[in-house]
Amino acid sequence: MPDDPISNDSTNPHFEQLLVASSTLSARRRRLLQLGLGSAALPFLGLPLRVAASAQPGMRFQPLAASSEDRVRVPEGYRVQMLYAWGDPVSDAPGFRGDAGNSAAEQAEQAGMHHDGMHFFPFVRHGQPSSTHGLLCVNHEYTDEGLLHPDGMADWSHAKTLKSQHAHGVSVIEVELAGSGRDLAWRVLRPSAYARRITARTPMRIDGPAAGAAAMRTRDDRRGNVVFGTLANCAMGVTPWGTYLSCEEHFNACFKGLDQPTAAQKRYGLRERGAGMRWHEHDRRFDVASEPNEANRFGWVVEIDPWNPASVPVKHTALGRFKHEGAMLTLAGDGRVVVYMGDDEAFEYLYKYVSRDRFDASRAGGSLLAIGTLHVARFGADGRGHWIALQHGQNGLTEANGFADQADILIRTRQAADLVGATKMDRPEWLAVHPGSGEVYCSLTNNRQRVDVDAANPRRGNVFGHIIRWREEGGDAAAGSFGWDIFVLGGDPQHADPEKRGNSRGDAFGSPDGLWFDRDGRLWIATDVSGSAMHRGDYARLGNNQLLVADVVSGEVRRFLTGPRGCEIAGPTATPDGRNLFINVQHPGELPGGRSDPTRPLAGSGWPASQFANVTGGRPRSATIVVRRDDGGMVGV
Repeated sequence: MPDDPISNDSTNPHFEQLLVASSTLSARRRRLLQLGLGSAALPFLGLPLRVAASAQPGMRFQPLAASSEDRVRVPEGYRVQMLYAWGDPVSDAPGFRGDAGNSAAEQAEQAGMHHDGMHFFPFVRHGQPSSTHGLLCVNHEYTDEGLLHPDGMADWSHAKTLKSQHAHGVSVIEVELAGSGRDLAWRVLRPSAYARRITARTPMRIDGPAAGAAAMRTRDDRRGNVVFGTLANCAMGVTPWGTYLSCEEHFNACFKGLDQPTAAQKRYGLRERGAGMRWHEHDRRFDVASEPNEANRFGWVVEIDPWNPASVPVKHTALGRFKHEGAMLTLAGDGRVVVYMGDDEAFEYLYKYVSRDRFDASRAGGSLLAIGTLHVARFGADGRGHWIALQHGQNGLTEANGFADQADILIRTRQAADLVGATKMDRPEWLAVHPGSGEVYCSLTNNRQRVDVDAANPRRGNVFGHIIRWREEGGDAAAGSFGWDIFVLGGDPQHADPEKRGNSRGDAFGSPDGLWFDRDGRLWIATDVSGSAMHRGDYARLGNNQLLVADVVSGEVRRFLTGPRGCEIAGPTATPDGRNLFINVQHPGELPGGRSDPTRPLAGSGWPASQFANVTGGRPRSATIVVRRDDGGMVGV
């Protein structure tokens, strides 16, 4: 394990430190040190807790007012640093050109567009996880072709298709905190042996029950177990063996469907007009008429080993195919791996995967994400819920009802969930597990289409969204039932309609998206109000998208950060000592409709160049920032 050249001053017991204390750790088990998962698995490992279930971690920072400024704002006593923006080199590639003139080959070695989920993997020095040196994995969700190319979508070409595909995927960068005093700052280490871009053209392996199925085979892959690329990479997860899970969300946007799609294609949003993307004109894989099975090879959870640049990413079909927002992993009482996942679309479902085998710290993940049972949630009006197994031969999932085998269920997961009567939710997105209680929190971003309400989705025309939470029966993540409640309803307390006022005890917000627990049990909430709703109508008073902090015991919510105009806030994660908070600012300047005018690239925002003098401008750029306290203390306290 590489040593950290800068000392780590963390003094609090942490998951990684507790594990390294054992003198019998094998080299593979030491990979656990890179997890940075906080103590989320501790209740199930029987180790001392950093956070008691009833502890109130406290929030002493002064909350911000809502903002419409074109800059990132943080509380007094904090500072913001730019770290890694779209077009920045991963290692030793050319830098970003403000006119978007970088080639496809250059984009393949630069930060992709629209940063989303993210995780910090620490290096280890003297047996402890570093808070000053690590690898940062960053998702790149989609592309704005109006900004990506100097002339947008005009004269669409093979070169533009390649550049667009290379702007999707994942970045792995090496980062370090260096300097002293006011000059202390994070930097991307270049060149780096670990640096890597994974794009929509990177070869990867397919495993699990759907690997090799007829519906996974194409002309380029007659065995159905190898695919080129990952795309629509939204939220994420991390494993106890030190790997990164990147989640494929709205993959259908990259495909041209049929004028008369099949029922399965309709269920995943594959339409003849698509979302205006034109990859299919120069890459037949993305034309359903030419390659009908290619779309079945997207919509999965992808495992990436950030520590081995030569490793081949793996798509895990056992976790189901849908528009994955994230993959929150924890351990059951008997050591089995449990993964919670949301399907980010109106009236879609919440899922839980439970592995067959138990986690063994002495070896890698092996079959843990390849062999297991996928479940879908049903929420009862009495505050109880149940997990329904999506297993062939059970709960009506039989050949007589249209499902030939387990591979068929996993490829058409949404239809299987329809059949078993799961609860249709208001856009289930990020999930987070409380590090003390083991409670699971899920953001339900919004659902303006909601007419028929239920206990778990209680508002018609749910424009502001809410956060739901549950506790598994007996505190065991593998349990078949759970108790649930609604943690908070988003809204504007000054709204004329009482149904839209919400019940936040503190600062108002709407459209909760990213969720993350820090090591002390504070829940960080990132919002994603769309460009078409921001600053108007129901959202007239709520300002730009923001990052809030919630005390889950008292219910208090405070606004910690506000983003620039048109952005989404995403991907909060921190170093093990909690003193460095990484945040992604996605699509600053996004306009209603989502695609920019290449003749007016700065119409919506000039960020980050408008705030940071050392950043190349010319176009708004999604970016990773770092927030630190002036006194070096824990962020959010």
